[in-house]
Amino acid sequence: MNEIAKYARIGPGTLYRHFPNRDELLAAVYISEVEKLAEAQRKFSAALPPIEALRAWMVVFIDYIAAAIIIAPALNAIAGGPSRVYQQTTRVMEKAANALASRAVASGDLRPDVDPMDMLRAIYGVSSAGNTDDWPAKARLFVNILIQGSRP
Repeated sequence: MNEIAKYARIGPGTLYRHFPNRDELLAAVYISEVEKLAEAQRKFSAALPPIEALRAWMVVFIDYIAAAIIIAPALNAIAGGPSRVYQQTTRVMEKAANALASRAVASGDLRPDVDPMDMLRAIYGVSSAGNTDDWPAKARLFVNILIQGSRP
């Protein structure tokens, strides 16, 4: 924690006031990554046509996966396990994905039988299947395949 405070150019007391222990800090970092997904959903929904908003958000989801891969080992070591953090953040992701998919279904750009969480699971599968450095590029290509295959 002292090293993190030094890197952040703050005093250790400031860090400990906000995060009483390492586990709380890790949870906050992970939650902030998921909150970026929620913010991206709102931004894309306001600025883009429904199917393009969904596509753009899925690309941001790839960036989230990249960050999650880095933090996952530490998060899994949290005392009592990470389930509390995962439950909270899964709801945020589901809400964002469902909002985007609902707009795309309403516009006629997405089949109503498409489960947006299945689309996210498919993208996550690309990140874990090959375990290669180029998985983000492959996942971005896969987003287009998923979108095309989910059209009416």
